[in-house]
Amino acid sequence: MTDQYEDENRSVWVAECEPAQPAPPLVARVTSDVAIIGGGFTGVSTALHLRALRPELGIALVEAGVLGQGASGRNGGQALHWINGVSAKNDDELRRLHSVTGMGIDIAEQLAAAHAPHAFRRAGALEVFTDAKRAEEAHARAERWSAACVPAEFIAREKLGIGGAHGAVRNPLAGRLHGYALLQALRPVLLARGIALYEHTRVARVSGGSEVVLETPRGEVRAKTLVLATNGYTPALGFFRNTVLPLHSHALATAQLDDATWQRLAWGNWDGFSDDLDRIAYAMRTPGGRLLLGGGGNPAYSYHYGSRVVTTPEAIARSQPFMQGILHRYFPAAAHVPIEHRWSGVLGITLDRQPSIGRGQVGPNVLHALGYSGHGVSLALLAGKVLADLYVGNDAPWRDLPFHNKRLLPIPPEPLRWLGYQAFTRLTGKSPRKQS
Repeated sequence: MTDQYEDENRSVWVAECEPAQPAPPLVARVTSDVAIIGGGFTGVSTALHLRALRPELGIALVEAGVLGQGASGRNGGQALHWINGVSAKNDDELRRLHSVTGMGIDIAEQLAAAHAPHAFRRAGALEVFTDAKRAEEAHARAERWSAACVPAEFIAREKLGIGGAHGAVRNPLAGRLHGYALLQALRPVLLARGIALYEHTRVARVSGGSEVVLETPRGEVRAKTLVLATNGYTPALGFFRNTVLPLHSHALATAQLDDATWQRLAWGNWDGFSDDLDRIAYAMRTPGGRLLLGGGGNPAYSYHYGSRVVTTPEAIARSQPFMQGILHRYFPAAAHVPIEHRWSGVLGITLDRQPSIGRGQVGPNVLHALGYSGHGVSLALLAGKVLADLYVGNDAPWRDLPFHNKRLLPIPPEPLRWLGYQAFTRLTGKSPRKQS
C-alpha cells in the first residue's frame, strides 16, 4: 500500500483520527528472532503478546503503509462474537465459541482502556432479519442461547427503525472499535516495549529456510521465525495463493449527523448491525456521529482476475449506487444526507469461510493467521494471543477450536476461479457466503 492508495481510498476511520505519525521505513539490514509482516490487528496483537511472554525476544514488525492502513482501518468497526462458517453442535460448544471469541473483544476493550479510551465502547450489536420466517427462527434461537447462558435478546420489528426488518437479535456484549485510532495509539507502546517497527516498508520478496529473509526496497530483515499477519494480502506475498481469495468490501459514510437526524433515523441504543442477506450489509454509528454502511456490491468490483487488489477511484465509485440503495432502503430518512466518504477494503475469504491460525503449513518456522472472511475485528486481535502461544509451544488451550492450524480447502486456479465467482454471483445475485 502506498500514499497514493491512502489518498484515493481514505476510510472514515482515518478521517475521524489525528494524522498518523509513522515510524521510519527500513533502510538497513537487520536481524531479529521474529519478523512480523502486517501492521494491523493481527500483527500488532502478536507483537504485544509475544513481548509479554518472551521479554528477551527480538521482534521486527514491517508494514507496507502505516499501522491500520489495511483492513484493520477499513472495516465496519463491529467487534463481534462467533466464527464465520462454524456452527455449534451443542450447548457446550456454543458457550466455548462465545467465550473464546469474546476474548478478542476483551483484548480490544483492554487495549483501548489503557491507550485509547475513546476508541472502544460496548453497547451491543444487532443481526437484522429481513424475512418473517428467518426472524421467527432467530427468536427461537435467541431463547435457546439465553437458556444456555449465552447472552442474546430478540427485538421485535416494531421496536426497530430499520426499513424492511422483521426482527433482530441483539448481542449485548458486542462492541464498537475505532481500529485505526487504537493502532495509532499503540505505535508508541510498541516502540517503548522494544519492538522494531518499520512503516512505509513494503516486503517485495520472502525467502524461506532455516532463516527467513524479507527483502524490502531499501533493506532486509533476517529472522528465525516469520509471522504472516496480512490476511487478504497474503497471496500477494506468494503464500496461500490457492486457499485464500482477496475480496473487496465497499463502504461509505455520511456527513456528521446531528441528534435530530439520528432520531429521525430511529437509531437505537446499539453500535451497529448486519443483515441476513447473501450480499451482506452492515451499518455503524461512528464515534464522530457519521452513519457508516458497507458490504457486498457489484461482483465485477469485488473480485479481480488473478487475485489482484484494485482500489482505484473508478472501482470504488462504481460500487456506490448499490451501497446507497441499501442505505436508503434501510433508512429512508437518510435519502438526502450527503455522503462524504467512500472506500474499499480487502477481505481474506476461504472456501468454507473458516479461518486458519497455525504454524508449519508453508514452512516449519512460519506462523499464520488469515481467512477471517469478514469477521476479523475480534478474531484478528485474538489471533495475536493464539500465535504467541503457538510460538512458545503452549497451544493446548486452542487445540479444540476449529481455527487451530486448520487446513484450508483449495480454491480452483484461474481462469476457473474468476469465471466461477462471476458466474455464481451474476446468475444467482448472491455472494458465495457461508452462513454460520
